[in-house]
Amino acid sequence: MDKTGYLILAIVILVVLLATFIVTFVLYKRTPVPKGCENIKINEENCSSCGNKDCSYFQGKEEE
Repeated sequence: MDKTGYLILAIVILVVLLATFIVTFVLYKRTPVPKGCENIKINEENCSSCGNKDCSYFQGKEEE
């Protein structure tokens, strides 16, 4: 295969990967939140024992 064939193959692979990403992202965004998980409360016991201060749950706890 010459250089043009490899270039076309690379472009096709990139387009397929990009299309797969877009489709899966759209499907992810359209998926509803499971019942019972709409308003999950922060467990104070677990949050206080965790050392990860960059956690989004910890930051949400700080804002309350």
